[in-house]
Amino acid sequence: MTDLRLDDALGLLADLGYAGVGLTLDHMHLDPLAPDLAARTRHVARRLESLGLTVTIETGARYVLDPRRKHGPSLLDPDPDARAARVRLLLRAVQVASDLGAHAVHCFSGITPEGTSDETAWQRLAEALGPVLDASFGAAVPLAIEPEPGHLLSTLADFHQLRHELGDPQSLGLTLDIGHCQCLEPRSPADCVRAAAPWLRHVQIEDMRRGVHEHLPFGDGEIDFPPVLEALASTGYQGLTVVELPRHSHAGPQLASRSIEFLHKAAAEAIRTPAGGGTP
Repeated sequence: MTDLRLDDALGLLADLGYAGVGLTLDHMHLDPLAPDLAARTRHVARRLESLGLTVTIETGARYVLDPRRKHGPSLLDPDPDARAARVRLLLRAVQVASDLGAHAVHCFSGITPEGTSDETAWQRLAEALGPVLDASFGAAVPLAIEPEPGHLLSTLADFHQLRHELGDPQSLGLTLDIGHCQCLEPRSPADCVRAAAPWLRHVQIEDMRRGVHEHLPFGDGEIDFPPVLEALASTGYQGLTVVELPRHSHAGPQLASRSIEFLHKAAAEAIRTPAGGGTP
């Protein structure tokens, strides 16, 4: 929805029947670095309330911190000052999330820099997340880290490694991207949902093919969605499940309409034919 003004995008989503929005803090939508963030956040809060929308705060903006490096600097950057800039962004995101009553704050590890050992990268990640997790706990807004293909933390197993290294903090949760499960996890997307259920705080959904990290509109990939939605329902997950098509903003309104229609049909199919052949 980056080609739409934020007010217009929120109104469109509400009109289409969405329950909430995954709001990426970026220069075009609630810029986290521009002046008067608190006042602008209050405006968004009023708009969300008037439309009956809930929200999760996402921090995957490509160039919000550095106009030359996509997603840079990361929490793994060799420069401590650069890592601190990413930490400040996440702290600001936690404050925005608290002010909006958001379900969670999403984040990711970043790609391991060239010449950096895995041991050093994991140490940097753990240290950088410390103050963010403290702020998240204080704000009662969970931090939901996303396994991202190609990043240091790329799989569910990596999430559990981080969780154990940090001492299993209460405020650390998981963002599960259903397409990423199809792309690289050994288990099916539905099985990933069930395995991740105790830590699930945010869900992103789109179609994808095995071994190819390309976010696709529903029906253009290989995922069988009714079992995924049935698994989400069976776990009791209560957060948002947001459609993530970051390269399709040029067709945002049309795909938003098609996507919710697809998901409603898939959910109806999941109800008719629950996993294991039990009673619907």
